[in-house]
Amino acid sequence: MPVKIRLQRYGKKGQPFYHIVIADGRAPRDGKFIEKIGSYNPLTQPATINLDVDQAVSWLRKGAQPTDTVRAIMTYKGAMYKNHLLIGVDKGAFSLEDANAKFQVWADEKAAKINNAKSSIEESKRNAKKDSIAAEVKVKEQRAEEIAKRKAAEIEAKVAAARAIEAAKIAKETPAPAHTEEAETTEVEADNTAE
Repeated sequence: MPVKIRLQRYGKKGQPFYHIVIADGRAPRDGKFIEKIGSYNPLTQPATINLDVDQAVSWLRKGAQPTDTVRAIMTYKGAMYKNHLLIGVDKGAFSLEDANAKFQVWADEKAAKINNAKSSIEESKRNAKKDSIAAEVKVKEQRAEEIAKRKAAEIEAKVAAARAIEAAKIAKETPAPAHTEEAETTEVEADNTAE
């Protein structure tokens, strides 16, 4: 079995952290390794990758085979591109200085993209936080309005009850008139009919 470039898992359950190691293909995942060339933390935004690109390229040139995940990491950090450029230098397509210049241009562009991605992630987090605060404030304002309406309704109900009680007291205190004009007219009519 050839030498493999692979991940070795560390960290507790649900919080993985990986070392990028050179190991014999027959060795267990977290077992014996030849050399550690970097680390990978997938929990951060964006993922934190520390990789010794020159060591990775030297092992690639010796024939080490990366796993799929490590190949993606090495592509992201530029080790695969640098290996490709060195193969071109070996074939005489261009000089080592040209290869280093091309790699530096690529590395600068990649760093700019990463910085843009980080800033956009931070900005989206800030916007999300502002939106959540605004939504929370809106909910609190609605609750305050509802509470104010309920209190106003309770006060109105108490005022109406107090007025009703007061009206009942006034009605009890005022004597009822003995007779009214209608009663007098009906009495007169009754007398006229009796005669």
